[in-house]
Amino acid sequence: MKALMVSNPGLRRFLAAATAGLLMSAALAPVSQAQTAAAAATDTPTPTVALPDFTSIIEKADPAVVNIRTTATVPIRGVGPGGNDPAELFRWFFGPDFQPPGQAPGQRQRPQPQQPQPEERTVPRGVGSGFFISDDGYIMTNNHVVSDATDIFVTLTDGREFKAKVIGTDERTDVALIKIEAKDMTPLVIGDPKKLKKGQWVLAIGSPFGLDSTVTSGIVSAIGRDTGEYLPFIQTDVAVNPGNSGGPLINLAGEVVGINSQIISRSGGFMGISLAIPIDEAMRVVDQLRATGKVTRGRVGVQIGEVGKDVAEAIGLPKAEGALVSSVEVDGPAEQAGVQPGDVILSFNKEPIKRWSDLPRIVGETKPGTRADMDVWRKGKKMTLSVKVGEIPAEKAAAGKKAATPAPEITNALGLGVVDVPADVQKKLRIKGGVQVKVAEGAAAKAGLQEGDIVLALNDTDVTGAKQFAELVGKLDKGRAAGLLVRRGEQTQWVAVPASK
Repeated sequence: MKALMVSNPGLRRFLAAATAGLLMSAALAPVSQAQTAAAAATDTPTPTVALPDFTSIIEKADPAVVNIRTTATVPIRGVGPGGNDPAELFRWFFGPDFQPPGQAPGQRQRPQPQQPQPEERTVPRGVGSGFFISDDGYIMTNNHVVSDATDIFVTLTDGREFKAKVIGTDERTDVALIKIEAKDMTPLVIGDPKKLKKGQWVLAIGSPFGLDSTVTSGIVSAIGRDTGEYLPFIQTDVAVNPGNSGGPLINLAGEVVGINSQIISRSGGFMGISLAIPIDEAMRVVDQLRATGKVTRGRVGVQIGEVGKDVAEAIGLPKAEGALVSSVEVDGPAEQAGVQPGDVILSFNKEPIKRWSDLPRIVGETKPGTRADMDVWRKGKKMTLSVKVGEIPAEKAAAGKKAATPAPEITNALGLGVVDVPADVQKKLRIKGGVQVKVAEGAAAKAGLQEGDIVLALNDTDVTGAKQFAELVGKLDKGRAAGLLVRRGEQTQWVAVPASK
């Protein structure tokens, strides 16, 4: 075959370039194919993470969780001053000068019959949760679930009901130990809350709003959440509502790692922040309750506060950590050990004090009579002091630091901020329970409620405390008026307050 002859120079150059390109493509083809094969080999699909299946965990844990309902004895109140006398009821609303129809102005009012002494009746007090920690009927729950209860009834998942007795309670940690006479119960396995990490799945089982054996799930939101209370809490986003209190917080190994204790809410319902007591802290309390029926705590006799960053820099402290001593009890353990106001306590019994609130907890867990080393920062230097731990008297067990006034719980439906009525005030006014108004806004303010008023009942239910009041308000039919029995000074009357939608 003869070669193709091209006389045009430009065309010859084009054909030469095209031929060279084809030859280079052919030469590079094996390399390109090899690269494609290698890429295909390494381009593996991203693994998908499946959501956990909780069924096997619940099957094992559910029989260990119980429903707790309590009753309380309360006085039966009349309809208001004057008992059932209609004229006196009108005077209650329109003033003492009100004259009934047919009675001449200035005519002497007939004497009112003497009011009978109020009778007492037993009423439902509340519903909570708990769980077995042993097979012979010991149950852990919250102190606020069983405190001031006349009777405590425990219902198992199989429907059996038992009457429980209180072995011991601890208001400071909100932990209680109760017992039923039963055998072969299913206890939960105690886990280690120190192994928890943010983002881990956890479950809650309890009786929200009385709906027993309810399971909810979520993740750990924070560890060691300091709310100013005695214990550092586990914060989660597990749906916890009134009635869940005292129920277990469970990890994916089926172990209990906490007791669901509190919710942060403005409505009394779940708002995404739930707090649980770490189970290791609770077990230390329960072990003492089971052994002696009470909790013994250590004390050193100091008033403390937070170490701010500016203070740390001013005194040469490398980090803003520790507990700043503001005062020292005269002749107390700390003074005898040489502690002075202005010292910063950095560690106690070899445990570091990261936050000032760590100190009351660590000291409280130390057995009275124990001698412990305490590292303090004074005048730019660290020094070690030896202190003999004292004991907190039982009546002062809740006084680790200056008591703060409880924050009123705001309820959006009524616009009220309330706190529990102090025991001495209840005794003085001869009432049981009730809540004291600290804030009155919106509908409550329009209805005439004001700070200092005491709410004794909501509709047909006696009010026993701030938490129970929040639960009652959360269940109100929005858009309808709620009847509040309000005491102001020596006067008591019903006030209608519309519940906002």
